[in-house]
Amino acid sequence: MSNISRRAITALIAAAAFLPGVLPVVASAADKPKEIRIDWATYNPVSIVLKQQGLLEKEFAKDGISVVWVQSAGSNKALEFLNAGSIDFGSTAGSAALVARINGNPIKSVYVYSRPEWTALVTAKDSKIASVADLKGKRVAVTRGTDPHIFLVRALLDAGLSQNDITPVLLQHADGKAALIRGDVDAWAGLDPMMAQAEVEEGAKLFFRKPEANTWGILNVREQFLKDNPDLVRRVLAVYEDARKYAVANTDEVKKAFIGVTKLPEAVVDKQLKERTELTHSRIGAPQRDSILAAGLALQQAGVIQSSVDVKATLDQLIDDQVPLPTN
Repeated sequence: MSNISRRAITALIAAAAFLPGVLPVVASAADKPKEIRIDWATYNPVSIVLKQQGLLEKEFAKDGISVVWVQSAGSNKALEFLNAGSIDFGSTAGSAALVARINGNPIKSVYVYSRPEWTALVTAKDSKIASVADLKGKRVAVTRGTDPHIFLVRALLDAGLSQNDITPVLLQHADGKAALIRGDVDAWAGLDPMMAQAEVEEGAKLFFRKPEANTWGILNVREQFLKDNPDLVRRVLAVYEDARKYAVANTDEVKKAFIGVTKLPEAVVDKQLKERTELTHSRIGAPQRDSILAAGLALQQAGVIQSSVDVKATLDQLIDDQVPLPTN
């Protein structure tokens, strides 16, 4: 082919890009991502099913889009990854997502993966701590920016205390559990499955529980990714929904997958999955909004969120409940 012919064809393609009906096709082909980056976490059993069965890989193989999995050790890590653009979808607690949005993290909450009681306040088996009031002057391990942290702040507030009345020891969840067992801290704002493990294997005591103060397990997406790829987000959520339904119908298989990933004993896994995890929800609706809003207002009352912040308006900015989910 002559140089003149090549130039002519190139010019025709460039001109065609500006014709009605042509530009969207060209832009779509050029802009489609080559990979979808998504997290998995031991506090999100549905993500383990999704990863193990390769459901997303099967869905996007025909598009030539690969799936990259990244483990999140807590809501704080998932939110860091989302803010840095190193993942597109991340698993967090609803309250943690709200605080992140208030702090400028451009995310959208689009799906519910669980209704958990994944956090409580924990102390060692021989401890004399029996109530939140007993934490005054004590060292408490906690992971900042997570539901356990927010749970601790709310518990202190209800007991007439504040974070200034304790000595927070900032550790990632697994390290917080280890610090409690070693006796380096007096209490720990726990997270499953580490909390269940401490309870079963070490005799740790959950001295303060309040299931309704555990905010929902929420899947978030980077706002720009949602804006650029709404159909891909819809497809990811449809596959997530398939995995959630499978998990509800096949609890033994989910337990096997969970044990395979975590290497935890069956008794520990049963405590988390059978006693403290409900997977029967998927859409973000009034119960989720109310729970997250209550957490945000409590944090504002405790001084963690500035009084100038419109918590409800930020919640409205955070939640996108318009991405359609399968109806059957």
